[in-house]
Amino acid sequence: MKILLILSSILLNSAAQLFIRRGMLAVGNVGASNMLQSLVPMATNLYLWSAMLCYGISIFLWMAVLSKVETSYAVPFQSLGFVVVAVAGYFLFNENISLLRIIGILVICVGVYLISRS
Repeated sequence: MKILLILSSILLNSAAQLFIRRGMLAVGNVGASNMLQSLVPMATNLYLWSAMLCYGISIFLWMAVLSKVETSYAVPFQSLGFVVVAVAGYFLFNENISLLRIIGILVICVGVYLISRS
């Protein structure tokens, strides 16, 4: 049950990141010079609202996790979010995953596996 809570929170957090990416692709580049002009498109973007919803639910799940599990056990699992987002970015947004990134993803997975065994 603890692992399910951890993974649910991480997947929702990853979904939020992907929703932000999708929403900002629709909004376009945002910088200091055009921040004010971008506020309305960002505030009305359903992908960005979806991201906030996912973040909100993720926070409540994470609070439940930390009420049950030591932080030294739970927090390293958050690095799986990097793996989820990198792989999803590849498939959803045609983003590049170089050999070095693949090696990094494998290192993260091995690390999380080792921590989960402790």
